[in-house]
Amino acid sequence: MESIYYVVCWLCHRSCEHCYEDRFHPYYGGELQRVVEEARANSPRIIANFPERMTYLELDNATERRGSVILAGGEILLEPVREAVLYPALELLHEKYRDRGGVKLIIQTTGDTIEDRIVDELLERHVWTISVSGIDAFHAGLEQDAAQEALRDNLTAMFEAHGMEHFAPVAEHAREAADDGHYFHFFGATPDSWIGRLWPRGRAQQNELSTATIEDNFCNRWSGGLNFLQYRHKGSEVSIEPNGNVYPCCVKTRLPIGNLLERKLEEILEGLVGNPVYEAISMGHPERMGITRGWSVEKFLEKSKLTLPSGRVYHNLCVGCDRFHEERLMPAGGLKVL
Repeated sequence: MESIYYVVCWLCHRSCEHCYEDRFHPYYGGELQRVVEEARANSPRIIANFPERMTYLELDNATERRGSVILAGGEILLEPVREAVLYPALELLHEKYRDRGGVKLIIQTTGDTIEDRIVDELLERHVWTISVSGIDAFHAGLEQDAAQEALRDNLTAMFEAHGMEHFAPVAEHAREAADDGHYFHFFGATPDSWIGRLWPRGRAQQNELSTATIEDNFCNRWSGGLNFLQYRHKGSEVSIEPNGNVYPCCVKTRLPIGNLLERKLEEILEGLVGNPVYEAISMGHPERMGITRGWSVEKFLEKSKLTLPSGRVYHNLCVGCDRFHEERLMPAGGLKVL
């Protein structure tokens, strides 16, 4: 597989207004222990059910390339998660794939918790790229361009002192960079990308930050559902939660497609091949997911409308996907892994 986006733990040090996931926030006391213990206990079992090889084939020439595992939060570099969960996970992943074609290990972090010592520890554990995702005005203290530039400059100096190289843009998603070496890059939530065109979820939706329309098809792009079933080839990615739930996109469908505490990822994906619902997602046409279950394209588009607290009507395909899962796929009694 080309990429697995693995949310290791829900713990974060922020509750940003633009976040797509309500469960990313600070935890304290017993709740902190609960989310960290969930991540610690589940991580080895989840990784055990990752693919036997983290490689994929280029479609045009059948060249085998090394895939990536992106380990993210929340904020994955916070001490309770970093020591107890992240470092053991990195070591497990390196050992699993060392003699099976290798793997590119990517750390995604907001950037304001990185220290010189932590960079050393990450590189010692074979991290290939540090991806800093918090360079934007939605993060407290970075509202001004000057503050964002200062953080970027400070981190660049730190990374380069460790022999790391910068590459851009994030749209390349690290896919074409060299397998060897160590890299870093920066990105953030901006009105013309993450927030404006995406994120009909969580606090981003509650705060009405997304301006996406029915024309903005997140499914038909990288990190959306596009090609997720073509896991042996370029362009496939799935998202994993700390409880082992698997989703075809990072925004996440209303229901998971399986759970890695119970089954291997390849088995989960193979079981969905030929399923009209998930083939439609994999082809980037979510509006067609209900055709064999009584939902025409026209009905799906009508169900894709949502009235926000302000009274504004929000029209996006992700809303229709949610409604279809709730009305046609969700069993009585609530959520259940398919």
